[in-house]
Amino acid sequence: MEKITMQDIADALDISRVTVSKVFNNQSGVSDSLRELVFEKARELGYAKVPYQMVEQQKQSQRTISLIVSRPDSAFFWTNIIHRMAQELSNFNINLMYTYVPSTYSKSFTLPSILLNGQVDGVVVLNIYDAQILGMINELSLPKVFLDTVPSLPNHQLNGDLILIEGFRTVYEITGTLIRNGHKNIGFLGDINYAQTNLERYKGYCSCMEKNDLTINPGHCLTGSIDIFSYSRDLNSFLNHLVSWPSAFVCVSDYVAHFVKMYMDQHPERLPHPVVLTGFDNASEYTNVFGQIITANVPTSLLGKRLALQLVFRTEHPEAPRELTFISPTIIR
Repeated sequence: MEKITMQDIADALDISRVTVSKVFNNQSGVSDSLRELVFEKARELGYAKVPYQMVEQQKQSQRTISLIVSRPDSAFFWTNIIHRMAQELSNFNINLMYTYVPSTYSKSFTLPSILLNGQVDGVVVLNIYDAQILGMINELSLPKVFLDTVPSLPNHQLNGDLILIEGFRTVYEITGTLIRNGHKNIGFLGDINYAQTNLERYKGYCSCMEKNDLTINPGHCLTGSIDIFSYSRDLNSFLNHLVSWPSAFVCVSDYVAHFVKMYMDQHPERLPHPVVLTGFDNASEYTNVFGQIITANVPTSLLGKRLALQLVFRTEHPEAPRELTFISPTIIR
């Protein structure tokens, strides 16, 4: 009988030999379900080198963290954070798995069973901005780390650690740069009820305007609820109805700024004078504003690492006081 090799196992499962090797050497990058399939196939084929006595031990020692997200997001900003988080967790023999929930709450919604039946050891909450869904997650008896929250569920009400991208001081300085450049009539664009970070950025803008004795024109600010799926439409409607234009807009994000830039490029006749835009995130996918506006560069790799380490700490010290951490961006002028 021919000796069974790792390639034989790989061929039988239609996967790569590298994947089989990762399983046998207990390396990261392989899901629990596939790992079990590899062990089962190895037993079935009679592969002699499987450390069978270690299989159950590995299963017991390996932890799984759920990354709860509201939608698959391919934006570089989010993928960079998630990739770095997964890298860091693998150093602790922790698997990272996705758990999707809807963007908005409905009466029929219930949390996925995997969050309720003991299959995960903790959760990281990413890009979820529905207060009711966040509230349900907040009640889970699991170690939790939130990246951002909503203003209606502030830090002191969270049953978990909170990491925020610092926004107050950063947008204060961005607004100050506009003022030093001669701008006095400055508007603000962004839904301040959508996220705590949005609210902090708006507060930074308001504080700087007040500090410089400048009046905020409410007609130049769009701060109410904006549908995440109709941002372009809502911004276009606001800009279409402007009676007068400010000399600059502080935008809550590059995402918002790129929609405004699109509008201005498509409707130059609406602009009585040049209008300067600022953003936040330094997001390279928004090519019409990237490298052209004042913005804030968020260290996504550091953010991903901090999320991972915070959750590792929380799983090991569940009774420790809850922590609030700010990650500071760098202003790009």
